[in-house]
Amino acid sequence: MNTVAPHPFETLTPEFILAAVESVGYFCDGHILALNSYENRVYQVGIDDQPPLIAKFYRPQRWSNEQILEEHQYCLELAEEELPVVAPMVDEQGYTLHEYNGFRFALYVRRGGRAPELDNLEHLFVLGRTLGRIHLVGASKPFLHRPVLDSESFGYKSIEFVRDHFIPDSLREAYATLAQDLMEMVEAAFAEVSDVRLIRVHGDCHGGNLLWRDETPHFVDFDDARMAPAIQDLWMLLSSPERLEREKQLAEVIAGYSEFADFDPRELHLIEPLRTLRMLHYCAWLARRWEDPAFPHSFTFFNTERYWGEHILQLREQFFALKEPVLRLM
Repeated sequence: MNTVAPHPFETLTPEFILAAVESVGYFCDGHILALNSYENRVYQVGIDDQPPLIAKFYRPQRWSNEQILEEHQYCLELAEEELPVVAPMVDEQGYTLHEYNGFRFALYVRRGGRAPELDNLEHLFVLGRTLGRIHLVGASKPFLHRPVLDSESFGYKSIEFVRDHFIPDSLREAYATLAQDLMEMVEAAFAEVSDVRLIRVHGDCHGGNLLWRDETPHFVDFDDARMAPAIQDLWMLLSSPERLEREKQLAEVIAGYSEFADFDPRELHLIEPLRTLRMLHYCAWLARRWEDPAFPHSFTFFNTERYWGEHILQLREQFFALKEPVLRLM
């Protein structure tokens, strides 16, 4: 009889989590709260006579130890410059990455806050200014182990996986043809600015990874940090569906950013290509993680006939967005 092997994350019982945290010298009070996280598993863990800590358990086989430690080092560099990032805690031996019974994990100080108002121009100016400081550090040296955000990993490999394993037969040809057209436009855009500088970036700078507290944005979850153009951390801050409003938002972000770092305006040509890659990558990410029980439970809309039809429609809309003039700096 065929049996489905349990997913590795099913090992993370409350008893396992508490034992892991206690293995590095803390005494837990038994309180655990699961936090919103799908790629990894993140918990708030109560500590005796101390504030709670955040424990992040890494998805097995996603990153190597060298890649995780490189992310940690980047966060610690930013923290040393007094930037508002949530960096991993360093133990008495100087370690940030721990292992317990086959799971790697890191601990973080708990930070509260709310999402920034991405339609608030003052917030956007401050976000831009903070990212300028972050990128000043990010540009000081490269990642040696973490990957580059490129069309191969985010685009072609995503398309191949979805086409070969998930999309319904009735939509496969339409998807494959459209995806090829999109990638030709993406490749052409990147070729025009092939000498744009790549730096260490946050990589996933959406509102859910920003905590607004005391009039300051705090950047969390650098798990997707990689080498990429600076604009990768900027374009997701532009929230308005209206072009004129997006240009106003862009102007505030770049005005703040330019107080600390130089911005290459040629990178504006990459906003829609990077958005295209993110759309393709996000769909493939859901598909690749579908064996994780948390995904069918939380993303009930995915892998239905309706989802695939809407996904192709969104890609068609993005095809026309790629044809539009580049946003202007006002």
